[in-house]
Amino acid sequence: MAEFSWEIRSPLHRALVSGPYGAHGETGVTLTEIRNFDLVQVMARRGKAAEMASAANAHFGVAVPETPKTAGAAEAMLIWSGPDQFFVLSKGGRHQVGSLAPGFAASASLSDQSHARVLIRISGDKARALLAKLSSIDLYPAAFPVGTAAATSMDHTSVTLWRGNDARDGQAVFNVLVFATFAESLWHTMLDSGAEYGVEIGHSEDLA
Repeated sequence: MAEFSWEIRSPLHRALVSGPYGAHGETGVTLTEIRNFDLVQVMARRGKAAEMASAANAHFGVAVPETPKTAGAAEAMLIWSGPDQFFVLSKGGRHQVGSLAPGFAASASLSDQSHARVLIRISGDKARALLAKLSSIDLYPAAFPVGTAAATSMDHTSVTLWRGNDARDGQAVFNVLVFATFAESLWHTMLDSGAEYGVEIGHSEDLA
């Protein structure tokens, strides 16, 4: 009998080539794919939004984001993804569907999105300029401060976008969740949009 083994690969394993891209000698944008994370979508059942919010507070110790924002919890990030729904982004298996299900059994439906989405981090002094080519959202600090989120589109592709904590150099950091089936197309579009600024390409398992 033939033996089979499964190797989990990123949807970007062919498209992502680490190193510099575009303008020589410049790095205006850093594109980093974040790998090996846990992602669960929590959606309130009809008429159960308040109960879901209460369950989330009990489990995570923070209020669930009810507007387009994020909320940091112990070993997890809660990300608004639409009315009465949010993502739980984490690592290490602590907040997978199995561990969340008991607390949300009466109020919400859970969906494991860990391998259905790709997470891309965009940073650097030209990060906003790159994103401005792809999105109509105003990403300047006054309109889109740290912790702000949006369910929007980039290059006709649905994404969840949020601003993370600033980098050590003070530059803004943006995060994009995109469906795995569209990730390679959006990745190439980002590369083309950032080429004039110089792009540093890489991948990481660090959510921070």
